[in-house]
Amino acid sequence: MNKKPLRLRDFLLISFICVLFGVFYLSAVYAGGMLGGLLAPMGLGILGYEPFYGIWFMAPVFTLCIIRKPGIGILTEIIAAAIEVLLGNMFGVIVLVSGFIQGLGVELAFLSRKYANITYGTTMLGAVLATVFSFLWTGFRSNYLALDWHVVTAIFIIRLLSALFFTGYLSKLLCDKLLETGVVKARG
Repeated sequence: MNKKPLRLRDFLLISFICVLFGVFYLSAVYAGGMLGGLLAPMGLGILGYEPFYGIWFMAPVFTLCIIRKPGIGILTEIIAAAIEVLLGNMFGVIVLVSGFIQGLGVELAFLSRKYANITYGTTMLGAVLATVFSFLWTGFRSNYLALDWHVVTAIFIIRLLSALFFTGYLSKLLCDKLLETGVVKARG
């Protein structure tokens, strides 16, 4: 685990990742809203955001693959969520709580590996934990107990598949490709 203090280039990289993903996150919100609108006539509007959930867990993976320090994933996710809100996310400040919960899921997966030897298994575990934590949080907020169990099951499965693809697979693949270029180096 990297015990050296963060340097200016680390802060700049974190800032860049936060802004980049804040924009991606907001785009996913609007895409989810559109899909929800298309699914609403069939009574499935609640599923509109689910295919995009994995996108909302990506920032901590990117940061932790490069800067392997405790807390960086949570910090990145909260700041990216704040940027998303400042750019116009209609859900408001509650998104910061979601950012913390999602970042915590990814962070725990990296912690389980002591922030070293990051594999697809690590990022997949982060995807699963972020899915479970976010599912519990949104289930509490949206009262999933009032929904038909088939719908709740669909929510979980679609969210998990999205997270496994975007968070577990695509994030790691893109990070590996970025590291291969030599533009940045993993520190930790």
